[in-house]
Amino acid sequence: KNVQLVACGISPTVMPKNVKSEHVGNPVRKDVLSRAGAPYIPPGDHPMSIFVMGGSQGAKILSNIVPEAISCLPEEILNFIRVFQQARDEDCQRVELYYSNNGIKCDVRPFFDDVASYLSEAQLIISRSGASSVADIGVIGRPSILIPLESAVRDEQTLNAYPLKKSQAATVIAEHNLSVKRLSNAIRKILSSPERASKMAANARKTVTIEATKRLADRVEEISGYPVT
Repeated sequence: KNVQLVACGISPTVMPKNVKSEHVGNPVRKDVLSRAGAPYIPPGDHPMSIFVMGGSQGAKILSNIVPEAISCLPEEILNFIRVFQQARDEDCQRVELYYSNNGIKCDVRPFFDDVASYLSEAQLIISRSGASSVADIGVIGRPSILIPLESAVRDEQTLNAYPLKKSQAATVIAEHNLSVKRLSNAIRKILSSPERASKMAANARKTVTIEATKRLADRVEEISGYPVT
C-alpha cells in the first residue's frame, strides 16, 4: 500500500483498486536489443531453422512432443529444416537420437549461450511464454508457437502470451491441449505459408516497447529522485 507506482511489463495487467500502474514493457538484454527488428527470412525452399526454448531448465513436455511433431511434417518442409532445441541434461541424448533416427538435422543442448542469434535466425520459435522469452520474441520479431506453463500459480504465462496471440503473431496451445498432431499442424501452417509467417513476424514487433529499459529507469529516477547509472 506504500507503493507509488507499479511498472508493468505486460498490458493489460490487473491491479488492486487505487493502485497506480503504468505499462513500461519488459526490459531485454543488450544482445537482443541489438537485433531489434532484424530482417526476417520467411520459410521456403531453403535452409530453415526452428528454435525450441523450454525456459531456464528446459521443459520435459517439449522434449517429449516437439521432436515427434516435427517428424510428422511433410517432406517438402522437413528436407529444409534444422532444429535447435533446449532440453534438460537427462533428455538431450534421447531427443538428439530421435531427430537423427528420423533424418532431421538438429542441435540439442541444455543451454544456448547466444540466444539472440538463434532467435534472429529462426523461421519459427516454439517456446514457453515466460515474460523474458515473450519480450525477446517480440523485440526481434519472429513467428512463434507458445505453450504456457500450466503449473504457473496465477497462469501468468497465458497472460504473457496474450498480446502476441491477440496480434496474430503467435499460435498459443494450452499445455492440456498439447498433442503431437495439434503441434505438427500448427508448425505446418506457419512454415508452409511464407506470407503468413512474415505477417506474424511483423505483428510480433508491434507488441513490445523497445525502450522499456529507459522508460523503467526514467520512472525510478522520477520517483526516487536519484539517477539510475
